Amino acid sequence: MVQKNSLNNKILIICGPTASGKSSLAVECAKLLNTEVISADSMYIYKNLNVGTAKPTKLEMDGVKHHLIDVVEPFENFTVSDYKATAEPIVQSLLEKGKIPIICGGTGFYINSLIYDLSYGNGKDNSFTREKYKRIAEENGNLAVYEILKKLDPVTAEKLHFNDIKRVIRALEIYESGFKKSEIVDDFTPKYDYNAYSIDFPREVLYDRINKRVDLMIENGLLKEISQLLASGVTKENQCFQAIGYKEILDYLTNTITLEQAIDKIKLNTRHYAKRQITFFKRLPKLKLLKPAPINELAHEIVKDLLK
Repeated sequence: MVQKNSLNNKILIICGPTASGKSSLAVECAKLLNTEVISADSMYIYKNLNVGTAKPTKLEMDGVKHHLIDVVEPFENFTVSDYKATAEPIVQSLLEKGKIPIICGGTGFYINSLIYDLSYGNGKDNSFTREKYKRIAEENGNLAVYEILKKLDPVTAEKLHFNDIKRVIRALEIYESGFKKSEIVDDFTPKYDYNAYSIDFPREVLYDRINKRVDLMIENGLLKEISQLLASGVTKENQCFQAIGYKEILDYLTNTITLEQAIDKIKLNTRHYAKRQITFFKRLPKLKLLKPAPINELAHEIVKDLLK
């Protein structure tokens, strides 16, 4: 077992698509390295979203301390900026203790916000501004909002399509926080020395794992979990309900589609999401793809590579 981080400023990233075994691998590595795991999953941060997110249980954590799990209520929004502000001090604290932080998750923007100095955290989240421009879009169309951005920050507007309303509104949020998005300079020089790994399942095997995981979610009470969230006052407008699985079951519960159709949609949407995750992480410099093997073998392989 490794006791100290003798590698200056070193962090370990376990990333990749959903259902690829990231959480189990991170736990095994943490046990070998005597360290802690920082989750990089945009849905693990929500309390009471357990079944549909496949959040690791206490048993699965196997005594390893995990951060950034169950940190906000389902009613709350949580941005990449919030993630960076919360996770970065934890990374620094572990490094100061001589430990190698393990960043584990499938939300690429979360991981990038930690290893690079990016503009995610430079624009404050402003729900008043966001709702104002949403109303304008609803009343006058997306093009009307885009034209506002075009006048205020034409350089950013040039890079966006007027129907990409979410990003258009985000650019306006940043503008109203005091500066133009186009004036923000991102630095893609890594702040840490890092090693990144992902288990590279053949696509058909990964898709089969996804399909089986969805079936297990249904067996484990996904419908009950969503019904309880709705009963507590959470609505489809809340950010947490953008998670795959929740919005599809909500369509079933509101009699929009059948349960069978909802399950099929969850599987399809999750497979599509996994494909996007694979594409995203393949752009991560230094990513090493691991051939599927028993988790303990992969963990020893990673630690050996990390410390060589």
